[in-house]
Amino acid sequence: MASISAANNIIVEKLPRTDRKSSISKSGRHTRRCFYGRNRSRFSSITLCAVSEDTTKDVEFPPFLPSEVKNVKDLAAREMARRIQRLPVQTKLSKQPIMSSCVMPNTQNMDATPVVFLHGFDSSCLEWRYAYPLIEAAGVESWAVDLLGWGFTNGEGVTSFSVAAKREHLYEFWRTYIQRPMVLVGASLGAAAAIDFAVLYPESVSSLVLIDASAYAEGTGNMAKFPKFLAYAGSIPLRSYANLLAFHSISTSRIIDSMNVGRLHCLLPHWEEATIDFMRSGGYKVATRVKEVQKKTLVIWGENDKIVSKEYAQRLQNDIQESKLQYISECGHIPHVEKPDIVANIIIEFLKGKHAKCLDHET
Repeated sequence: MASISAANNIIVEKLPRTDRKSSISKSGRHTRRCFYGRNRSRFSSITLCAVSEDTTKDVEFPPFLPSEVKNVKDLAAREMARRIQRLPVQTKLSKQPIMSSCVMPNTQNMDATPVVFLHGFDSSCLEWRYAYPLIEAAGVESWAVDLLGWGFTNGEGVTSFSVAAKREHLYEFWRTYIQRPMVLVGASLGAAAAIDFAVLYPESVSSLVLIDASAYAEGTGNMAKFPKFLAYAGSIPLRSYANLLAFHSISTSRIIDSMNVGRLHCLLPHWEEATIDFMRSGGYKVATRVKEVQKKTLVIWGENDKIVSKEYAQRLQNDIQESKLQYISECGHIPHVEKPDIVANIIIEFLKGKHAKCLDHET
């Protein structure tokens, strides 16, 4: 459902309505989320009501999510899915504002430094379902933003989903809603997007957190020539195999549910078109940009990553002048999913300007 703010013409696709009982937390207080929209030089606050504690099955998900979201058993994923909203972002990529999916902070403090999380290749903001709440609970203004073409953004009428398009969309999202330097946290391909963005828009980034970064890959490689292969990217067998590679250790039951969460956005219209367009564009090639990064950077790496070798972690630290490397033992390619408590602790301490004493080990 969309609503229009008469003050500044901002359209917001809201969470579905719930009854009075389900919109009140256990403490009896209504939970609200506020954000500031930007339209030219005028600002207004828009308040949205959402459920903060969900243990009931009758609470609705946002209507733009695939109906299969109801089959997800992971409670953290279900709770985060209910928080996803679509915000309008005006770009040159579409005649109409792009209704862009994200998880917004509970409160926005314009005097604080926000943290923005970017997911990996062909994923969504649900990738942050475990780490995001932990970091938000520490009082950090947190945003989880879907990269254009993936996640739950409406792709109708969008002319391109290339690297340049993803960059433009992210910049306009930042300019419209965040409006001040941010800590940009990127995982895997999201880390490549973060590097690319920090180099080209340095005024928008205060520091970086790069998790098992795909920083030295040569774009999409030969896959760019075989876009039909992407039709299988949303398949259950391929997603299940990808989970086996991504985790150091994972149970069968968790593989199934993680696969269901990971492929949820693939069920939306325009997903295949967007992914093929990205692959044909050549993908991210940031190897030559890494040394241009002039921001304080934290590199986090799972020691048992079977997708991007930990040798690249040391290379990344060497190539970025002001950086620190933190390994996580017994952990694969997605530490924020496999070891979210450790990752959250590392990031929170980094935000405080110091390094946690209780970490695995660092270099």
